[in-house]
Amino acid sequence: MMGLRFYATTASHLFRRTTFGVNVMRSTSNVAAVEASSTSKQSSNTTSTSPGAGKESADATVPEDAMKNPKYSLVAAAFENLQKDDSQSSAASSSKTNTTPAKGANIDERITNAKTINGLLGIAEGNTVITRKHALRIVSILSEWSSINRVKLNEFENDPRFLKVCRMLGRTVAKNGNGDKGTDNSQKRISGFRTDDLNTVLGVAGDDEAAKLIASISLPQMVKVMSTLAARKRRSTPLLRSLAFNISSSTEHLDLKQCGDVFYAMATLNFQDSVLAAKLCSDIQVALPKNTDKSAVIGSILTSLGILKYRDLDILESLTQWTIKHSDICRPQDLSALFLTSAMLNFKSSNIDEVQQKLAKTIVQQDFSKSIDWLNHVWAMTILGLSTNQQLESVLSKSFVEKVQSEKTGLSATSKMKLLHLNSYAQMLATDYKGELIPTDSEVYNVPMAHAKGKQVLVNGLLDALKSLLPSQNHVQSLVDSKMGFLIDAVCAFDSKRNPLPLDKTHKDAIKVALMVVDYHDICHGTHKSASGLTSLSFDLLEKSGYKVIPIPYNEFNTSDKLLKRVQYLESKFKALISSK
Repeated sequence: MMGLRFYATTASHLFRRTTFGVNVMRSTSNVAAVEASSTSKQSSNTTSTSPGAGKESADATVPEDAMKNPKYSLVAAAFENLQKDDSQSSAASSSKTNTTPAKGANIDERITNAKTINGLLGIAEGNTVITRKHALRIVSILSEWSSINRVKLNEFENDPRFLKVCRMLGRTVAKNGNGDKGTDNSQKRISGFRTDDLNTVLGVAGDDEAAKLIASISLPQMVKVMSTLAARKRRSTPLLRSLAFNISSSTEHLDLKQCGDVFYAMATLNFQDSVLAAKLCSDIQVALPKNTDKSAVIGSILTSLGILKYRDLDILESLTQWTIKHSDICRPQDLSALFLTSAMLNFKSSNIDEVQQKLAKTIVQQDFSKSIDWLNHVWAMTILGLSTNQQLESVLSKSFVEKVQSEKTGLSATSKMKLLHLNSYAQMLATDYKGELIPTDSEVYNVPMAHAKGKQVLVNGLLDALKSLLPSQNHVQSLVDSKMGFLIDAVCAFDSKRNPLPLDKTHKDAIKVALMVVDYHDICHGTHKSASGLTSLSFDLLEKSGYKVIPIPYNEFNTSDKLLKRVQYLESKFKALISSK
């Protein structure tokens, strides 16, 4: 089932790759036609090469394929003429080349203007000083020409100049005395050495050029590139997209460690790609039963899924079942990662009772060296409905709050909001809670709360529509501090006949309505989209406080829509809510 879903999601990518290939072949044919028609003018346009070029060109032989296959004869003749032209050009400029070192900018220009194999490889001859990045560009161009059948591998793979470039990149390419005619091994030689030195690949000046190299490296090398990007905090979109496309298109399975590394890189770089994530989940399903002694990689995968908010019920259930089965080898942080990710992704296992008995009860406060980690664990357990009154009291006590304040991280805004979530849960949703609560004058309530820019735009669009729908400004309040750790985007009230009521007066039997904008960051993505655990908890707390909640999803309410359309949308929401009560 996972495999079918994965291959279905990659169909569009494969179609784009096929289309791209066809377009490239067409453009290549045009280039070939132009070059064939301008053969007589090559001597005046060919880029000057170093003194050694004439000798190398004079010694070059016509490829064996040209004698065996007539279609190569024209190419061979043109190639031989170009060699003579390049030889004459090299002789004319030899004194200049010997006395003046080539500058980097000049070499870059020569590489860009090169139109033939000889012109390109001639740059690496003689006294010309080229860097590893120049060598990388040369091989990148040759690889591209080879992939679109503009040139044949056997035309240059044994060329001493090509081998020199290969040695610069760190691997000696063995000569093929048998004249390998474009076999798989030959293709691997040209593509493989280019990532031996990962610093060269990632240090190339242009991300677009580095992205071109990804298609021809091996799958483990792609994983290594992605891990290096994460380690360097380098969020190169072209490079990441190329990696995502090529990894997800591969039929080769990644092992658990590789899946964990890619997920970690995606989480570190905040890179979302549903097709790549589906590929990783599919490979995890294959590799998971073979893992019997490594819990750290499971904890890493779970943590990354939570950060990415990628919700796939099948993989979450499989990871939960694996954790239950191997709970004896799981570290406390791995178990906590399961609960924290499940809470963020609003996921409850089908065997929730077994989770509570075998996993939840095994974690105690002493397992965490930092108080903030224990707070996060209790918060996650609360969202899942698994927290005990003793756990709630342990974090709501005055001594615990003071302990968090005294630690290095201090009492951050996020920590304050989580404490307010738990405080409200203990008062309204917990069963028979008699423990300590956070005092109303506590520093915890002094938390600055504001929406991100994108969400605030949606809230402003909501308020504009409400002002057109309601009679006056005293009928709506915006950005109300709930004192429960989150903002209420808009509050209004109606009577039983849907007549709006002013909020500056008390009305018996008034229907209080809380409108909550749900933007991209408030939901889980992936195969099974849903509101996040925090969003669901906020709605539950509001309903318990006496509000009727109207979610305003970002994909339904758009500020680019006309005001009339937004007003009609809200009016239909109010009508449906009140008529159902």
